[in-house]
Amino acid sequence: MSRIAPSRFLYRLIITWLAATCTVMAAPAVPNWSLLPQPAKASPAGSGAVDIADGAVVSVHGADSQQVQSIAQQFMQRVADTNGLRLNAATTGAAHPAITFDVNPKADIADDAGYRITIDNNGILVTARTPRGAFYGSVTLWQLLTPPGWTRGAPVAVAHGVIDDHPRFAWRALLLDSGRHYQSVAEIKKLIDWMSFNKLNVLLWHLTEDQGWRLAIPKYPLLTKIGACREAVGLDSELTGSGDHPYCGFYTEADAREIVRYAAERYVEVVPEFDIPGHSQAAIAAYPWLGVTGKRPDVWTNWGVSPWLLKPNEKTLQFVDDVLDEIMRLFPSQYISIGGDEADKQQWNASPEVRAQMHKLGLANMDQLQSWFTNEVTAYLIKHGRRPVGWDDELVAGATLPASQVVMSWHGDDNERVALAALHQGHDVVMTPQESLYFDHYQSDLPDEWAGPPPAATLRQAYDTIVIPDGASATEAKHIIGVQAGLWTEQMRTFAHDQHAVFPRIAALSELGWSPANARDWNNFLQRMPAELARYRALGIGYADSAFAPVFQVTAAANDSFRIELSNQVGFGTIRYTTDGSAPTNQSASYAQPLTLPRHTTLRAATFAPDGFELAAPRTQTLDETTLLSRDSHAFATCSKQPPTRLDGSSQAQASRPVHSVDIGNACWLWPEVSLAGIKHVAMTVERMTWRFGDEARDAVVRPKGSAAGEFEIHADSCTGPLLASVPLATAAQKKGQIHLEANVAAPVGTGVRNVCVFATGDPRDGQWALARMAFSK
Repeated sequence: MSRIAPSRFLYRLIITWLAATCTVMAAPAVPNWSLLPQPAKASPAGSGAVDIADGAVVSVHGADSQQVQSIAQQFMQRVADTNGLRLNAATTGAAHPAITFDVNPKADIADDAGYRITIDNNGILVTARTPRGAFYGSVTLWQLLTPPGWTRGAPVAVAHGVIDDHPRFAWRALLLDSGRHYQSVAEIKKLIDWMSFNKLNVLLWHLTEDQGWRLAIPKYPLLTKIGACREAVGLDSELTGSGDHPYCGFYTEADAREIVRYAAERYVEVVPEFDIPGHSQAAIAAYPWLGVTGKRPDVWTNWGVSPWLLKPNEKTLQFVDDVLDEIMRLFPSQYISIGGDEADKQQWNASPEVRAQMHKLGLANMDQLQSWFTNEVTAYLIKHGRRPVGWDDELVAGATLPASQVVMSWHGDDNERVALAALHQGHDVVMTPQESLYFDHYQSDLPDEWAGPPPAATLRQAYDTIVIPDGASATEAKHIIGVQAGLWTEQMRTFAHDQHAVFPRIAALSELGWSPANARDWNNFLQRMPAELARYRALGIGYADSAFAPVFQVTAAANDSFRIELSNQVGFGTIRYTTDGSAPTNQSASYAQPLTLPRHTTLRAATFAPDGFELAAPRTQTLDETTLLSRDSHAFATCSKQPPTRLDGSSQAQASRPVHSVDIGNACWLWPEVSLAGIKHVAMTVERMTWRFGDEARDAVVRPKGSAAGEFEIHADSCTGPLLASVPLATAAQKKGQIHLEANVAAPVGTGVRNVCVFATGDPRDGQWALARMAFSK
């Protein structure tokens, strides 16, 4: 093992003393490389290692030395912030460098973004053709210095070998929605840093929405004076401090330029999205002439799909050109997204003026009119040397898109039918299926899982995303230019929630976009996750541990005891537990088979990696007489059999924020196989949520009320079966936050194990009831 550090003499002195005193000391094990994304080719030598310790020297050689010096400085700071090692930049007369960055445009490297890392007795050499490649090499080198089980500040042994690496796809993206909820410039910078550490290179920045216009356009000042603010409805009032204070936010020219500059230093391209003709209610609220009706709507406070589309005429197109001029001035990216998704054409269809225009243009329907509008906009972009990007919705409707447009395919159902249609038409395609790569979707069915829309998009589903659709020819496959995850922020009100949603699923996205197909392996990916999660923790990222968290399955056992099975979503790691209420450690009992435990036990479980790293924080299951007779929100099924939406409840003093599982528009839940023998009482915790679900109103299920305020009804067997209890809502309807209700239970015809249906009467559009908890008692 070669040691590149100032303490070499002391190290040799200790070894000499140990040999002289016949003391035997086993050489420390050299950690395996744990790299993510998996490199294109990694070739460990099998023996030998370089020690990198405090004070090791880093030098820069070759072309573009100023840029590469900046990369080296970023690398050294990243190592110091996470590992704690203080590396030194080479100076005249400095010791032999431990680490060298060498940029040579003629180097035998596979790609401009590629690099080679050579580790041998001479130290560590990072070779690249470009500064971009050197940057990605620096990320991999940082990972080599943060191996599994690293100790902060301690020397790191890096195994000898060679890594040859380059990306599979050119577009490796995360979409950030700043329209629904706004992020500060500082928060976006953090996100860009963390993206770059996962070798992502595109931030698709969604800046215009029905709920807010977020970019200052000097020629149209009302876009931000009016369009950047909305009424603080529902939980937005917690962000503003009061429902009387609007929810506002936008980015100035200086903000946009600073984000573009910061991203470029980390080799992330900021692609702006100006979504048209839909998602435009905030723009129309600012300038009503942009709309079809001429009326001024409010900036939307609902979520979903708004019917307020831009009017497809020449005056609107001039507005669009003016906005694009400003966007092109601020954003140097060759790509500009114009959206095109979710254009609800009810106002167009109802407008004689728009219908007349459609017929004048010789078009058969409103989808063709949208195609005409899109073609006008894309022609303007192409004329100015930019490349248009947009969503696949018009292809879903059977229309065509301009040939030059890059298609972001988010409709992943039906075997990627829409992506295939785009490929057949010759488009370049970015794969971003909502089923697996929409990171606003919740990640598990755990009781403490955060809010998000359904269905769940797990870590495994993200990793298994189909990148090349079945049926694509070899030529068409070359038009898949990359992958993209979406962070839509209807329910992402804080940057903490953004982090929870993105991490660790970004690791799966990273490997999809960077690693060759034959290098990807799910089980190997899991083996590399502990070191990656440790890096996240060192960086201060509030990642989700949902994939690794213990799940409790509790059933009745003999003598009033309980049978408990423990598992986790990915089947990885060792689950360790305690039964005295204390937090498990990596020395606690390991779970190997189902447990049988008595009443009045507090079972706690956590998941650990082989090196002792805590993969998932402790979860708790209390075992008492209420365990099998109570159920939290997450454990109910919906009456529609559809996966529920998870919605944040109101914040509570001295308690964590509740998250409710709700079938939006249908306040109805199922609890199968409840033992009702001897049950006499029911207690419920409920909360009335502000309705802000837009177009989902049309599917709302209204149930007749027995009183002015309505009630919760509990039925046995089915939702029309025997009535067990009717719980009045007269005292609860006007209250905010969680409300506790109680009622007596009527004995059903025939007791024993029965299915139970619970629903709220009334119209959910007047306020969506959530059932947080329900408990029967004897």
